[in-house]
Amino acid sequence: MNITVKLFATFRNGRFKIDNQEWPEGTDCRRIVASLGLTEEEIGIVLINGRHVPLEQQLAQADTLSLFPLVGGG
Repeated sequence: MNITVKLFATFRNGRFKIDNQEWPEGTDCRRIVASLGLTEEEIGIVLINGRHVPLEQQLAQADTLSLFPLVGGG
């Protein structure tokens, strides 16, 4: 299945902004996060098609996965 992956802020460093990727049916967000070399502790927000989802959420054909890092500051 074809998934669009969008990375934001520091996740783009050394990676991409938007990429279309092929994944097998039943792939969840956690698997894609791991393939990008990201840890679950780095993840702030996970969206599929603009809706907040857990990392366990499975993706479907033509979904858009957006990943945002944790934001800190003061």
